[in-house]
Amino acid sequence: MTIFIDNKSGAPIYEQICEQLKSQIMSGVLGEDEPLPSIRDLAKDLRISVITTKRAYDELVRDGFIYTVAGKGSFVAPKNLKLVREEHLRQIEAHLAEVARLARLCELTRRDILDMLDILEEDKT
Repeated sequence: MTIFIDNKSGAPIYEQICEQLKSQIMSGVLGEDEPLPSIRDLAKDLRISVITTKRAYDELVRDGFIYTVAGKGSFVAPKNLKLVREEHLRQIEAHLAEVARLARLCELTRRDILDMLDILEEDKT
């Protein structure tokens, strides 16, 4: 497991941890039931507050990506296909928002963007 904190990023540190762990779980880098570092150990490794690490883990538990066993630690939760789909949809929406922003700057039409997508799909076949 690798976590990189970008102090120049506008994103809060706990969000950076959440996003990176989610990404590693979704991609299979972190497998089902794999143990995660303790909150204290991760805070120490990243040189951040235990409170920040706890908030990240709490968010991941709430979102269903990890689970905690009292006295044993935190582990990667079994993949929930609905959860995986929702996370992918959220990522797609974020990318599309950026595409729309860039398209406005370049004065591209919706048709131009759809044509670009069609060309990308043709290249895959």
